[in-house]
Amino acid sequence: MASNNSGSNRTLVPEARQGLNRLKTEVASEVGLSDYENVDKGNLSSRQNGSVGGNMVKHMVESYEQGLK
Repeated sequence: MASNNSGSNRTLVPEARQGLNRLKTEVASEVGLSDYENVDKGNLSSRQNGSVGGNMVKHMVESYEQGLK
C-alpha cells in the first residue's frame, strides 16, 4: 500500500515560518551547532538533525503548557 506524503511538509500558517526558523537556530546553538542556517544539513548526522527537531518540539510543548497556566 503506497502512502501519499505530498503536501505533508507544507506550512499551514505561512506567517509562522520566520518564527520557526528563529526557534530552529536557537535550539541548534543550544545543542552546539553554530551557524546552523548556513550548514549543509546533509553533512550532519541523523542524531544532530534529530536533536534539533526534538528539542524544537520540546520547546513548543513547554511554551504551550505555560500558556495554559
